[in-house]
Amino acid sequence: MRKTTTTIAIAAGALMLAGVAAGTASRDSILAELKSQAAQEDSGFAGFSAERGAAFFRATHQGGKPDTPSCTTCHGTEPRATGKTRAGKPIDPMAVSANPARFTDPKEVAKWFTRNCKSVLGRECTAAEKGDFITFMASQ
Repeated sequence: MRKTTTTIAIAAGALMLAGVAAGTASRDSILAELKSQAAQEDSGFAGFSAERGAAFFRATHQGGKPDTPSCTTCHGTEPRATGKTRAGKPIDPMAVSANPARFTDPKEVAKWFTRNCKSVLGRECTAAEKGDFITFMASQ
């Protein structure tokens, strides 16, 4: 019985690590695509920056909806914490350390950047802004 329990625990741990590795590979693929787009948008693009991503996340922006002037309006100032929608529904943490599945599904990433950038900025985010944001969240 003890050997079976240990084997199950080891197998569960291996599956969890495989899932994290797959998530990291998916996130890396998304960032690689954004890097290619950013280089096309700006010939001087030199790479993503967690510092720029943090500044973008915390900044108050103009041009979007008045009730969502910042990412922190809904996501809170601490990326590892749960945020909440304006309707009060919880939003899973943005930080990859608290939510390893974050930024691993290209369709979800595209959907939420489209929706949230328009709400906060009043426009689409650039590829560099998206990459900086994900790089910051991956460092948290």
